[in-house]
Amino acid sequence: MEMSSISSTPRTVEEIYKDYSGRRSAIVRALTHDVDEFYSLCDPDKENLCLYGHPNESWEVTLPAEEVPPELPEPALGINFSRDGMQRRDWLSLVAVHSDSWLLSVAFYQGARLNRNERKRLFSMINDLPTVFEMVTDRKHQKDKGMDSGSKSKLSTKRSSDGQIKSNSKPIDDEYGEDEDEHSETLCGTCGGNYNADEFWIGCDVCERWFHGKCVKITPAKAESIKQYKCPNCSSKRGRQ
Repeated sequence: MEMSSISSTPRTVEEIYKDYSGRRSAIVRALTHDVDEFYSLCDPDKENLCLYGHPNESWEVTLPAEEVPPELPEPALGINFSRDGMQRRDWLSLVAVHSDSWLLSVAFYQGARLNRNERKRLFSMINDLPTVFEMVTDRKHQKDKGMDSGSKSKLSTKRSSDGQIKSNSKPIDDEYGEDEDEHSETLCGTCGGNYNADEFWIGCDVCERWFHGKCVKITPAKAESIKQYKCPNCSSKRGRQ
């Protein structure tokens, strides 16, 4: 198994990302292009085996490191034991999920000395790549518009009468072709303030206006328990009827 010296350990965000990308590419190749070879190497009759991806984009199925503790976090142990007990596709998907977890653990182990902003930038760079699981299962890599990493959507907990969450978020991410000007014109129904992506907003199920959570005294935690939200104005109207 390939080991790196202390002096060559990635230190900057760019170096760690390059290391992550190389390891990820190696594992993706093992589980897709080289899948037949990888499958045959994971013999259930052998000892605990691990799938390693190396920074030079080579992969290896071998025993775990003997060092205790190891120089780097170790990948899932014994992936070969479950090979014949599962459908091939399901087994490969399981290995992919464990590999994604390992790749992240290695990256953030190497980034232990990064500051908050650097860690955030590193994760953002990593998150722009499809996961190994997405590559193996041929799923399209799409950002969740409603809960994007930049919180560029209005948080709404509007629900139907059966308790199901309605799709009522309003994404404003340029990557999805949304018109930012349209959302910047949205005003709080109470204070008249402009939409701010860093603040919690909630939408009224009756008048469909949006409000700062703080203006209507609704927290994100409290909103989770509300099946149908009515703003103060709509609530008072209903009371007078």
